[in-house]
Amino acid sequence: MRTVRATAAAVTAVIGAGAAAVAAGRFASDAALRIPPGGPLPTEPRLTVHATAAGQVTLTRDLAALRPGRHGLTGDGFHAVVGPVLPGAPVSADTVVRRLERVTYGTPEPGDRAWFTPNLHVGDPGTALGLDHTGLGVPGELGPLPVWSVPGVRDTWVIAVHGLGTTREHTMNLMEFLHRHRFPVLAPAYRGDPGAPASPDRLNHLGETEWRDLDAVLRHAVSSGARQVVLYGWSSGATMALRAAARSEMRAHIAGLVLDSPVLNWEATLRALAAAHRTPGALLPLAVRAAQGRTGLYGERSPGAVHLDRVGVPTHIFHGPDDKVAPWRFSRRLAAAHPNTVTLHTVRGAPHAAMWNVDPEAYEEALRRFLTPLM
Repeated sequence: MRTVRATAAAVTAVIGAGAAAVAAGRFASDAALRIPPGGPLPTEPRLTVHATAAGQVTLTRDLAALRPGRHGLTGDGFHAVVGPVLPGAPVSADTVVRRLERVTYGTPEPGDRAWFTPNLHVGDPGTALGLDHTGLGVPGELGPLPVWSVPGVRDTWVIAVHGLGTTREHTMNLMEFLHRHRFPVLAPAYRGDPGAPASPDRLNHLGETEWRDLDAVLRHAVSSGARQVVLYGWSSGATMALRAAARSEMRAHIAGLVLDSPVLNWEATLRALAAAHRTPGALLPLAVRAAQGRTGLYGERSPGAVHLDRVGVPTHIFHGPDDKVAPWRFSRRLAAAHPNTVTLHTVRGAPHAAMWNVDPEAYEEALRRFLTPLM
């Protein structure tokens, strides 16, 4: 009897440990699979607003607060745009003073918690940029997809797709540039976004299912007169662009890809986000397995998988070594494997999906050179 009780206790302990491991894996995988659109990524530190004055804001000294370029600064109830660190401001071991370019809404107050975002604009192309545009409802797999349509005279259209932790407002960073070069632009919201249908499991699939919404917008563009289309994606939106270029029945109309901070290895990205969420290293493999079980994300090992390292159209990548979400080495590897079709513009000092923010002039010039032959 004693042996039976001991065996039962051992089995119960094993089952309990297994259940705890499963629960821990699910919790850790949430760091990537449940990032709210427009919410901060786990890799983005929270900063404290210490003071504001005419044209300047004082923030907690942190590597994030010292980033070069222009960024959105957002918190509960406010959004602002900050420029570079002010060289003539008082030096402190604890704080950083940056140029405060504008406050979009709300008021950052001393003591408020804030984080950087690549989004400089809030609203829509009309209210934020003064651009004529139309709001469309494009039929998608799960229901109507809200799409901003900004007109242009070219028959090469650009479909701009945001990624992790942002909304389609992020695409407005480059919308003025694309409009200036007379490209018609479509900027969709996709499953899980505000105003778009929810994903059936309420999880982010890092582009693996979301690409079908991009495919629906691609179909709309072709049926509306686009002779060819450039897919422009950030983060997991870049993954969606790669999936569409490989799988879509409309892929013959895809003239090129622009990939900013592309998620080329979902396991590495999930591990990075889970680790930033303070998941112990021993639980990271469990997070990967949990994500696979919950979403079917098996990458290139699944039957009929699309290999993201096989690119057949002109492709330009913006990426750099300071991206803590999507490791830069995969972009370098992709460019090295396809020297005739893939070019890589390296951006240093930029966080995930904020390559333009660090050096807009150099970014736009590289983009102009890439797009000119596709016009």
